[in-house]
Amino acid sequence: MTRKKKTRSLADKVTIRTGRRKDYKKWRHDNPDQVAPSRRFVAKKQQQRKLQAIKKLARQQSGQNIAIHPGKESDQPPEGQS
Repeated sequence: MTRKKKTRSLADKVTIRTGRRKDYKKWRHDNPDQVAPSRRFVAKKQQQRKLQAIKKLARQQSGQNIAIHPGKESDQPPEGQS
């Protein structure tokens, strides 16, 4: 059986949340209930989604209309069915 390699690194031994990325990832994984995006980030994303929806609607309205089934009337049922 192999021995565990000795290391000088304290990264694996840290139990509290520090500024280091590895420590923060571990803390975030252990405490999912305390992890939430900031209000500023949430507001920013909401604003981006609203703007994206407005742009999409404008693109849809500015596009040209095409007849998908020209010559057929949409309010009558197709022949062969009652």
